[in-house]
Amino acid sequence: MPTAERKLHQLTVDELTFRISSLLLQDPALQSAVVRGEVAELKKHTSGHVYFTLLGKESRISCALFRNYLPYVPKWPQNGDEVLAEGSVSLYAPRGSYQLIVRRIVPVGKGAAERARLELQQRLENEGLFDVRLKRPLPRFPAKAAVVTSATGAALRDVVAVAAKRMPSCALVVVPAQVQGYEAPVEIVAALGRAGRVEGAECVLLVRGGGSRDDLVPFDDERVVRAVRNCPLPLITGVGHEIDETLSDLAADVRAPTPSAAAERVFPDRFELLAMLEHKKRLARSAIEGDIRSAEKDAEAFLRRASRLAEGRIGECVSDGEMLFSRLRAANERFLSAERERLGSLAASLNSLSPLRVFDRGYSLCEKDGVPVTSAAGLKPEDGITIRFFDGDADAVVTAVDLKDETA
Repeated sequence: MPTAERKLHQLTVDELTFRISSLLLQDPALQSAVVRGEVAELKKHTSGHVYFTLLGKESRISCALFRNYLPYVPKWPQNGDEVLAEGSVSLYAPRGSYQLIVRRIVPVGKGAAERARLELQQRLENEGLFDVRLKRPLPRFPAKAAVVTSATGAALRDVVAVAAKRMPSCALVVVPAQVQGYEAPVEIVAALGRAGRVEGAECVLLVRGGGSRDDLVPFDDERVVRAVRNCPLPLITGVGHEIDETLSDLAADVRAPTPSAAAERVFPDRFELLAMLEHKKRLARSAIEGDIRSAEKDAEAFLRRASRLAEGRIGECVSDGEMLFSRLRAANERFLSAERERLGSLAASLNSLSPLRVFDRGYSLCEKDGVPVTSAAGLKPEDGITIRFFDGDADAVVTAVDLKDETA
């Protein structure tokens, strides 16, 4: 018999159940656990909840997926599928058993994963998420670009190397994110959100290096696919190998087969640009020279036409001038002839009235100091006078003046 008795705690079933439940709630690892196992006994209740069992090699756990989480799970689960179930461990008091309250299911087996991917692809395609009309063109000459990838991965080194070689003037902003593993979708979505807010960025590169098809599962996650489509900047993906295609590739504005190919699509080759500019310069110079030659030919043709028109017009003006001059000369001659005749007639009339005509009949004109003497009263003895005859003049001196008696 033991020397000291151990004190025992007496508990009711409810108290014990409460204590166990409290212990489960206090363990963070059990409240956010990811459990790998095989789906069995899958049942969908009329309430909308889904119940199933996850099988291990030597154990099992009951699982419940409530209907409010169904939209986040593809309609793929089948008995026998291997999955990763994320949720919290709790105690189901009525049965005294623990269970996993599932919030998210990710397929692990190849067949289940592919079936889930195809079902999600069809659902998103029906929503129009992959519509080509939503695709945006990449900027031709980006000044800044955001790169979402692992900060230590080969994909980032490839992008940096290509950008430095082809377009070193473009600034790169690296937005790091885990791109592999169960937590990768959450980080990729958050990184895409930050990349879309990078000041001055013109596009986003979402890249990841090669690996197995299972390594690319995060890029088939619905949250990542929607984040790709909702990115405010044009987005190009370069994920995995050339033969790999993810749902994120379908949602992206542009899809490239590899990270290096994505960088080559975003960053134009500066040497090709310089060659293109030189070619365009030659084409522009040739076009300008051609235009100048064409303009010179047009100007010469215009001058020839103008010269011919001017010569013709000048000829017409000269002809019109000669005709007008001829008409003016004829009219002037007629006018002068008429004026001569009129002048002759006036001269004859004037000559008939001229006082000199009386000289022809024997009369003479007496002047004193150059003034005609019209009366004898205007003379006195010793006045000098001039007597004008038709053939000459004679000077005389008045010796006497004999005035007639007007009353006689």
